[in-house]
Amino acid sequence: MQNILVVFTGGTIGSTVHAGTIDTSDAARYQLLHLFQQHDAHPEDLHFHCIQPLQLLSENLAPPAWQTLINAIEAETVENYDGIIITHGTDTLAYTACALSFYFHALTIPLLLVSSDYPLDDDRANGVSNFGCAVEFIRQHQPAGVFAPYRNSQQTMQVHQGTHLTCSLQLSSDFFSVRNKAFMQFENGHFTVCNPIQKTAHTLTTPLKAQFSSRVLMIKPYPSLDYSNFDLQSVDAVLHDLYHSCTACATTQWGEQHSLVAFIERCNAENIRVYLAPAIHSENAYQSTRELIEHGAIMLWNLSIEAAFVKLLLAYGNFNNVPHIIDFMNMTVADEHS
Repeated sequence: MQNILVVFTGGTIGSTVHAGTIDTSDAARYQLLHLFQQHDAHPEDLHFHCIQPLQLLSENLAPPAWQTLINAIEAETVENYDGIIITHGTDTLAYTACALSFYFHALTIPLLLVSSDYPLDDDRANGVSNFGCAVEFIRQHQPAGVFAPYRNSQQTMQVHQGTHLTCSLQLSSDFFSVRNKAFMQFENGHFTVCNPIQKTAHTLTTPLKAQFSSRVLMIKPYPSLDYSNFDLQSVDAVLHDLYHSCTACATTQWGEQHSLVAFIERCNAENIRVYLAPAIHSENAYQSTRELIEHGAIMLWNLSIEAAFVKLLLAYGNFNNVPHIIDFMNMTVADEHS
């Protein structure tokens, strides 16, 4: 008998359609288990203990919801379970996967986040298949850690490591791992390792608290971005996203208000650290990238933007001084470096 803790949080997988509107529903969670049991060959071998600490569409999620979720899981006797499955919406799935990966980095059982691209009463929905993969992952005693099984349209089911999952593609409901390197594939009841886990994690000297800072500002680059629009009064750190070539505007040719270099100097004057991600570490870099680093920006090498953001929230929520924050950001906690 496999004992599985199922944690419902809402999302599309926990929603129904009424009068053209998709919204969370109390009935949807029972529908998921009912549909799964209809498709599973041996449902009698499973025992699900279900809790629901949250019920929201994931676009409405904020970091305090992670604390609620973590507290609910820790209130259970986790060692009594063979695995944990969390149902979750797709919009913020990658961020929650990172948050749980970092916090539960020492977990000794699998924790899997399961989503659906459509409500379960839609024939196109992949939610039951994703849930079934999560159950099989636990049944077959696959590795401990945080993972997200997800089947893209017309593709083989993939299992993503939590810190490697990226947000869904634009105008799509497909999900991929960083650099398109999923951890596993799942087909015909069998798991195949595609990209092994790198066991390089460090042991933290003090346990993390489920405290996520609300004072980290994330900025996305685009042509004509005007940095004068940002009020830094309640900001401790800035995470600046980069273009795919690890770059952002470094010139003042179009005015200082459009230059990230000038913005970094402004942040330096206010003792606000500026972090950059994502970026693949290499010997060669664009002149603009080198200029950003020379002016004091801190590059978070080989991290997805989602992992970098969530890790910074934890860093600034748990540590009070810059050296501890930098040490935490540089160490590998949950195999987050790609």
